[in-house]
Amino acid sequence: MNPEARLEGFIARFNDDIADQARAAIASLRRRLPGAVSPVYDNYNALAVGFGPTEKAGDIVFSIAVYPRWVSLFLSGGPALDDPHGLLKGEGSRVRHIVLTDTALLDDPRVRALMDQALARSPRPIDPSAPNKTVIKSVSAKQRPRRPG
Repeated sequence: MNPEARLEGFIARFNDDIADQARAAIASLRRRLPGAVSPVYDNYNALAVGFGPTEKAGDIVFSIAVYPRWVSLFLSGGPALDDPHGLLKGEGSRVRHIVLTDTALLDDPRVRALMDQALARSPRPIDPSAPNKTVIKSVSAKQRPRRPG
């Protein structure tokens, strides 16, 4: 099975609202980031789809994380980003996230400004002339239920 079909299979395990939101968020980032490589991690807690210049985890600039009840945008370098509106959540030393209550948030100028900062801080740029590529990196044998109980 090709990587896109596998990704769709992972997404389809979520309830329809979350799955639709995940598809919309992933499509939005693909449009914004031509040439991005998308490593996919179907982990214990969530499905994560990264976006970066290579398939290496350390090169990921953004991730869409799909949980049973919400979808989040993760930004690499989040702790160092200038966030005057206090949109970024979390305490991690490398990333921060925004819960996407609506995928339209990805077009919010405040979110776009944070994304622009994250892209500018990335040590390796994404080559917009390259084709987008999806790579299934890992699938956890044990996973939490993808639909709320």
